[in-house]
Amino acid sequence: MNIRKYLDAEIEKALASQGASGCPAITKQAQRVEFGQYQANGVMGAAKKLKIKPHDLARQVVDNLNLDCLQRVEIAGPGFINLHLEPTFIAERLRAMRSSERLDVERAESKTVVIDYSAPNLAKEMHIGHLRSTSIGDAAARLLEFLGHTVIRANHVGDWGAQFGSLLAYMDQLAAQGEELSTALTDLEKFYMAASALFRNDETFAKNAREYVVRLQSGDPHCLALWEQFIEESITHCQAVYDRLNITLTREDIKAESSYNDDLPKVVNELTDMSLLVESDGAKCVFLDAFIGKDGNPLPALVQKSDGGYPYLASDLAAVRYRTRELKADQALYFVDARQKLHLSQLFAVSREAGYLSAENDFKHCPFGVILKKDGKPFKTRDGADVKLRDVIEEAVSRARDLVNAKNPELDDAARGRVAEVVGVGAIKYAELSKNRTTDYIFDWDTMLSFEGNTAPYLQYAYTRIRSIFRRADIKPDTLHNSRLLLTEPLELELGVKLMQLPETLEAVAEDFQANILCNYLFELAGTFMSFYEACPILKAEEGVRDSRLLLSDLTANTLKKGLDLLGIEVVEQM
Repeated sequence: MNIRKYLDAEIEKALASQGASGCPAITKQAQRVEFGQYQANGVMGAAKKLKIKPHDLARQVVDNLNLDCLQRVEIAGPGFINLHLEPTFIAERLRAMRSSERLDVERAESKTVVIDYSAPNLAKEMHIGHLRSTSIGDAAARLLEFLGHTVIRANHVGDWGAQFGSLLAYMDQLAAQGEELSTALTDLEKFYMAASALFRNDETFAKNAREYVVRLQSGDPHCLALWEQFIEESITHCQAVYDRLNITLTREDIKAESSYNDDLPKVVNELTDMSLLVESDGAKCVFLDAFIGKDGNPLPALVQKSDGGYPYLASDLAAVRYRTRELKADQALYFVDARQKLHLSQLFAVSREAGYLSAENDFKHCPFGVILKKDGKPFKTRDGADVKLRDVIEEAVSRARDLVNAKNPELDDAARGRVAEVVGVGAIKYAELSKNRTTDYIFDWDTMLSFEGNTAPYLQYAYTRIRSIFRRADIKPDTLHNSRLLLTEPLELELGVKLMQLPETLEAVAEDFQANILCNYLFELAGTFMSFYEACPILKAEEGVRDSRLLLSDLTANTLKKGLDLLGIEVVEQM
């Protein structure tokens, strides 16, 4: 149950009864405990509309509230309404949370949502830059699925286009010189870098590479056979990284650029029939007035090159077309680098002009910033290359193993290895997810692996500490099923309120897909529990109080575990 929305609705009814129909209640979590648990601030705006004193309207609203969930209501300042929840109501909601596998989170009205994320370019290893799209997108997929939506994961991998023309041309050039070729990923990456350098510096090679692109897109058997070899190698690598990172993407979620190849001529023909395409220097483009260059002229949206090849926009248009026509997507979320803003804005605009997107289709770009080193520069190796993602994972697990060895040497080798894996992987993912996705952030090993502050290790350790309470007492949580919740101490109430705010937190995350909102909630929950634990003895309390506090502890552990699971982060029972 979303308590904030429930309070909103009831206060808006009271506002409407006083002639302020349509005015929002603007109910928010109170910042200070003396103000109650929630505060309604909408009276100020409603009073201005009605041209009456806010305090008078607040009094009328309070007099017309009929909420059994409230212990008391206060008017503060000129017209703010402080809402204090009834402890028995809090206990009732907590019991509902504990008896529900969904922790009292209601299912949303289901939509079909395509989530476009990760999307690495193949023939190269995944690098640190892929961590953001992959982690953030997967958390969104997990959350929306949990809320009841039909989620279609779409890994729009780059396996087509100019870079593959260069690679094929270079490999054929090497073969003609009698060189032994390998499709091992490390070798392919070397070939790719060498081919890219040739493309930039050798016009003859560049011309040949562009011809290879057309041959590949036209279905040339030789090009396709070689291409298929190194694509398989790359996909195997990507899947190994996903599995290690606890990412839910599988091979079945791949819908590569190449899969739209047969649709590209159809897109061109449809845009031509709609008179949207304009020939410009032999290429076919769409010019929209919404996109103006520095010279004051409309920017071209390139759909087909002068040599007959197709750029990224063409396959992206085909993907939009497929997602609405075949997948029946109500919504599509593109977790793509902020630097692709213009490209995606043009994509959605052209798609609407072409009728691929209707007013009912909510397709949006969910941008993210870049990863920086401590000096504020992009996170790269000393020679300027992208840092390999598998190297980052290995480093994280190695550092976590050192921490685990120092923290709990009593664990056997297998247990320490498992804990190190969970802590290390969790640390780098949480470092991503705990930041506002639209901002750049600094990659700092010491911070992300700390057992203090808003980090994955802190939350994972909080979970294990709670579970250790039950191990020390030799009590199984299931045996507390019939125990009463007694919320008499201030910190018991504070913890109870924080727990029952999970549903509204998840809905807030889903509004703009900011995973850091959930991270902040979990951090606050863990901190509130620690305050409760220090102030309210559990195992030394009398039996009824003990069992009540054990129930609160168990529910906290379950909520931490569920929250971390929605972020794609695992927990362990001992650390």
